[in-house]
Amino acid sequence: GRPAVAATLRALNGALGRPAALWVKETGARNLRHRDFLAPRAALSAAFPGGQVPPEAVSAVPSLRGPAVLPLRVCRQTPAGLAVQVRRPEAFRRLLGPLPGPSPGAAEARTGCVVLHCPALRSPAALRPRHLRSVLLADHLAQLLRAQGVGVRLVPALGEERSWDVLRQLRICWASGSGGSSLTDAISALKAALGRCPCAVAYEQGLGTAEGVISKVHLKSFVEQQGLLGYDPNLDVLLVTEGTLRSLAELQEAVLQCPVSGPTALPTSGFPSSSCCSIVHVVNCEEEFQQQQLDVLWRILDPGAHTALQKHLVCGPVKVTNPSSPIGADQYFQLRKRQMYEASVMKYGELAQDEAWTEVIDTLTVAAIRFEMLSTAHRSQITLDLENNTISTKGTKSGAFVMYNCARLATLFNSFQRAVERGTYPPLPPVSELNFSCLREEGEWLLLFNYLLPFPEVLQQAAQLPPPSKGIRITANTETVCKFLIQLSMDFSSYYNRVHILGEPFPHLFDQMFARLQLLGAVRDVFHSALATLNLPPLSQI
Repeated sequence: GRPAVAATLRALNGALGRPAALWVKETGARNLRHRDFLAPRAALSAAFPGGQVPPEAVSAVPSLRGPAVLPLRVCRQTPAGLAVQVRRPEAFRRLLGPLPGPSPGAAEARTGCVVLHCPALRSPAALRPRHLRSVLLADHLAQLLRAQGVGVRLVPALGEERSWDVLRQLRICWASGSGGSSLTDAISALKAALGRCPCAVAYEQGLGTAEGVISKVHLKSFVEQQGLLGYDPNLDVLLVTEGTLRSLAELQEAVLQCPVSGPTALPTSGFPSSSCCSIVHVVNCEEEFQQQQLDVLWRILDPGAHTALQKHLVCGPVKVTNPSSPIGADQYFQLRKRQMYEASVMKYGELAQDEAWTEVIDTLTVAAIRFEMLSTAHRSQITLDLENNTISTKGTKSGAFVMYNCARLATLFNSFQRAVERGTYPPLPPVSELNFSCLREEGEWLLLFNYLLPFPEVLQQAAQLPPPSKGIRITANTETVCKFLIQLSMDFSSYYNRVHILGEPFPHLFDQMFARLQLLGAVRDVFHSALATLNLPPLSQI
């Protein structure tokens, strides 16, 4: 089995015979020189009289075994607490095989279905950066959920009556279509339900009344009767139009199309089990009130299990500094693309003006925008500084920096392959023949322990949609992957700048070079897998 952080921590906690979680995984380079896991002194004092752990428990820790438990070397008392070190060569060997793929039949054995609804795509006006934030977040969340085996339906389908170029440029994968007879039937059924609804009254058209309104529904009384929590207290009367019913019909169609069979729930999400989909409305804060209205209306007209599973994932505001006029999403993209081109010319000179660089600059622009929008917690405000070029290729917090380091890995392996073809080096041997005891550099353990080891758990955490403590709002860790990639890029860059990988072609140096290449090949795979959840292709060169 592949070692995992959670399994190792469970084994360590079990060894001390206490229900509390006493152990923590170290992450800082300084502490990792001395220990890999620590049970802090304060935690031990709370769990054991005088903080003294029984000697037999301490001596039993290194012998812990399990399919997903890291091989442990030593456990000892230190001033900081109980410290454990891992048998590092064995950990390298167990982790540097291929990343485990989906098990056979995983594509068929779905673990649930989620409908991601993004009302921003119904905006009759041009998309703005605030709309783009919720669309990018829904797109990323869809990829994360699919990677965990969860079925995803995206709503609404993109209409053909307007241009969606900016979504295509940003590599947003979203279904398109105009609906068919089934959608028409669903709208008719909702109209019939509206006619029978005790909360609804007919709307008489007259002078000064809104056009297209077919009914008005009293939402507040329904919310109070049902004891629903978390809704805006200002919800009162909703004027229902054909467009309102069409929006609900699209959601119903998506629920019906979900590939669900039998009881389902999101993995480790805490959603109630149901034979229905879970519905997550991904909205910006300015759309939240309108979406709550739609939510309650759907509960009234279709009081089924799926409408009771509606949750709202709300994005904070997107503030644009000193705009001369409101800026659209397409203008925002073109501005960032021009800035990326200028930054690339400054760094790479005439090379960046070559036609072959067009695709590179497009990809760097998409990466810059996605990281700008997604590396902040979705509840927090984002500030876009459009006057200054904040996406330079040098910043360590940017998407361009991540892509640059991904390209450095591609260049390294291309150089190695060419050297093999020239006969300078022999080919990389099988993993079973590699000597991982050669990996003694501090940065090598940092890359394995902080990135390769926890990566599957990072993806799982990012895909979780924990239930709200009360009400309808949920919080997701949608910033996790971007932050992980930024930190990985910083630690990889530091290591790569310090250590020469492809050394002189002397046989006595090959063991270390091959072990390092195996490590960096696994780092490359992590980059590629994480970037795939952002719909970003890896760059082969910069």
